[in-house]
Amino acid sequence: MAEAGRLIATLERFDDDGFSLACVADITAAEAARRLEAVPADEVEVEELMDDPWSDEDNGLSVVGVTDVPGGCVVVQPWGYVASNPGVIERLSAGTVCYALFANPKSGNQGAVARHGVIEEWDTHPGGGSVSAGDPAEEILTTYLYHGDAVAYCYAGAGLRPTGTRSIADQADMWLRLPDHLV
Repeated sequence: MAEAGRLIATLERFDDDGFSLACVADITAAEAARRLEAVPADEVEVEELMDDPWSDEDNGLSVVGVTDVPGGCVVVQPWGYVASNPGVIERLSAGTVCYALFANPKSGNQGAVARHGVIEEWDTHPGGGSVSAGDPAEEILTTYLYHGDAVAYCYAGAGLRPTGTRSIADQADMWLRLPDHLV
């Protein structure tokens, strides 16, 4: 329970809408780039996207940031849903687990869990607070601890232990361009 409090405080209840992320256990940002067949994005282009992500929507959706954090890495897209796309999280989760989220400004948080390259849960509501009678005790406790904090729920699900907001605050270790088939 102490880790939940620390994690929520560290991530500062990140409440933006329109972003997506994938929290991946036990792999590095470099390994994520390899799994995604991504190439480095042009720095000038990334700066332009930060200023106006919708100036070139088609081009901007193929750019994601990746950051190493204790326990794994985070793939983030501050302006779109692509970091939580099925093809992205399936590739990232090979041999591990990936908790993903799209903070949809129209319909709320949409979550997914992929494990060993297979999507196990889709269109969940991470941090939403609802549980079912048959849910395992660990899931009920996690849902309670991270109620109202979808981002922290995803980090916790993947076992990530960030020391700050860098991985979700537009300060990625590297910006990458994804191949067309993942966008």
